[in-house]
Amino acid sequence: MTGTTGARRRTSALLAGLSIAALACGGTTAVAADHHRTPTRHEVRHAEWAARHQARDVAAVEADLDAAEARLHRAADAAGAAAEAYNGARYRLQLVQARAARTAADARAARRALSAMRNGVVRSVTSAYEQSPTLEAMAAVTDARGIDGVLDSMATMANAQEALGQRYGDFQAARASADRAAARAEQARAEQADATAAAAAAREQAARAAEAAQAEATSVARRRTALVAELARLQGISTRLAERRQAGLEEARRRAAEERARREALRQAQIRAQQEAQQQAQQEAQQQAQQQQEQQQDAGGSGSSGSGSSGQPSPQVPPSTGDVSAVLGFARAQIGEPYVWGSAGPGSWDCSGLTMMAWRQGGRSLPHYSVAQYEQSTPISLSELRPGDLVFWSSTSSPSGIHHVALYAGNGMIIQAPRTGRDVDEESMYAWEPPTFFARP
Repeated sequence: MTGTTGARRRTSALLAGLSIAALACGGTTAVAADHHRTPTRHEVRHAEWAARHQARDVAAVEADLDAAEARLHRAADAAGAAAEAYNGARYRLQLVQARAARTAADARAARRALSAMRNGVVRSVTSAYEQSPTLEAMAAVTDARGIDGVLDSMATMANAQEALGQRYGDFQAARASADRAAARAEQARAEQADATAAAAAAREQAARAAEAAQAEATSVARRRTALVAELARLQGISTRLAERRQAGLEEARRRAAEERARREALRQAQIRAQQEAQQQAQQEAQQQAQQQQEQQQDAGGSGSSGSGSSGQPSPQVPPSTGDVSAVLGFARAQIGEPYVWGSAGPGSWDCSGLTMMAWRQGGRSLPHYSVAQYEQSTPISLSELRPGDLVFWSSTSSPSGIHHVALYAGNGMIIQAPRTGRDVDEESMYAWEPPTFFARP
């Protein structure tokens, strides 16, 4: 009886191993279904191999899933950066167009002034010619007026010539001014042509990047479906359970990454605060040393006339000038609408298009360009963030590298148009990577 029980246990274990082998091969086996046939030695060795290598295969599939998601994020980030570069090119083109319009208007005004000055010179020349002595004027010596009449005529002519000289000098200055205005207008037209070409090139690059991101998203989606199905086979569970398990793993990794990003942002903020404190201490020490030096120089006199303060307080960040509730209300109303690069609604948005239109509802005009939005707002620190403020991501340590912007909603949350393939949402500002700059419109 004992021998029979042991044989059954060995057979069950062997069949379990064979089931693993069947799952690793992606199908079923007649051996697993036939509990009465004695397995061959080859089947036993294959089942043992599958049992040994199953864990490694599952880990490899999960690594492939992670790699696919990383490729998708990189492609989406590149598309977002290209879209903001296009917004920047459009913004610069608008500035150049405005400058070109101003210089063209100046050139037209200068040409009108030159034309009026030319007509004045012509009139002066004609007048001077008419007043110049002629043979008839010289004959006045013999008339009743005599030499006095000639002298009067010559004096009148001299005055006319002096006025003519003045008018001619003004004419020359007007012509030089018109030439300079024309040169500036020509340069502005050339800059406008260059900016137009740059905007067109940036638009083409943004389109290519968006197409690449969409293609990558499609490829990753297909790859993910295949990998999840393979994962289900390797783990011996249904595809639905595999999807749920994978979603749970991704959520756990997302939360872990979010926590790392939050800690990194706090660490960077602490470093900046320490640097600012050191700079403040150095300034205070320099001011104190300067005051002591002044007191020594004024010894015996009335002393220093300073305020007596040893340092300067940090400037107070001004409150938002717009209606923050209207800003956030508008932004939240767009949640669920798609990201489309270069778009500022209605119905679709890119990152700076959403923040621009949201703040327009609050009474503040911002450009459709994240870098310019930072430049036209008041920089603040992480600890000074308030709802409605702008949160920026930069690829460098400089604001010139800003490529994404979102609205701070409070409690560490942001409202944003994230990237190609995702809709406007409200999520943690650490869900992607630590933000680098903050500003208050």
